[in-house]
Amino acid sequence: MYRQRLTLPALTLTALTLLPLAVACGNEKGGSTGSSSVGADTEPSVTGVHWTVDSVTVNGTTHQAPDGAHVEIAKNGRATGNYGCNSFHSTAAFKGDRITLSRTLSTEMACEKRPMEFEKTLARALAAGPLTAETGRGKLTLTTAKGDRVHLTEEKDAPLYGTKWTVNSLVGGDVAQSLPAAADGKAWLTFTKKGADKESADKESADKEGADNEVGTVSGSLGCNHVSAKATVRGSHITLGAPRTTRQMCSGSLMTTEKSLLKLFDSTVSYRIDHRSITLTSENGEGIGAIADR
Repeated sequence: MYRQRLTLPALTLTALTLLPLAVACGNEKGGSTGSSSVGADTEPSVTGVHWTVDSVTVNGTTHQAPDGAHVEIAKNGRATGNYGCNSFHSTAAFKGDRITLSRTLSTEMACEKRPMEFEKTLARALAAGPLTAETGRGKLTLTTAKGDRVHLTEEKDAPLYGTKWTVNSLVGGDVAQSLPAAADGKAWLTFTKKGADKESADKESADKEGADNEVGTVSGSLGCNHVSAKATVRGSHITLGAPRTTRQMCSGSLMTTEKSLLKLFDSTVSYRIDHRSITLTSENGEGIGAIADR
């Protein structure tokens, strides 16, 4: 069973020399319909955006990115992302419509041949020199002095409601533990908000919970048995009701996973969505991590 720290340094890190990935200055003119260079007079900044890498064009040849390749720039100049296999973080410095990454650290995992080949192509493009950034209509293009380009698209966070969240880890403090192989891909949860046309009993229940609450349900699989319960969302917390489950007996590893997931019910957990990932954490620091199905 694989364990890793939730902080990047948990894996072997290596220093890389990478340059511009994205910029974070200024305001884009209201009503602009074309692309614009990112600079002192442009908007919105590319900070706080999950930019999915679509492709890299080098010497006229376009290389399609594998799933998971992305870049995010925080307002404090911290850059994080994934090349398609390995994750990275660095410091970003901005000057006009250009950006430079420094003190970059990357994990060193061996992955399938194609993602590794793409990572080399992307790394070379980013290390070729300061990149000029252009944004427009949810797109970001980073261009080297030689004319090579990295193409990216803004991708919104997955919504809490209606998303199938497939559980991929069990969390304890700052340590995440992957699910047993037998349970991989089998545990999932979906949150549903009750509509205004539900029975009056539901409305009365919502009134009792308070005007700021979103009363709904959660349903899914615990890896073995199906589960459903009431789910009341308020701010960054979800109160999960008593679980209703089927009574099927499964293998030991599946039942162990199920018992861990059941601990979240009949209690209030905090939740956090980061792009297509969600964490549910109980007051004692235990919880789960899950990823949104595409």
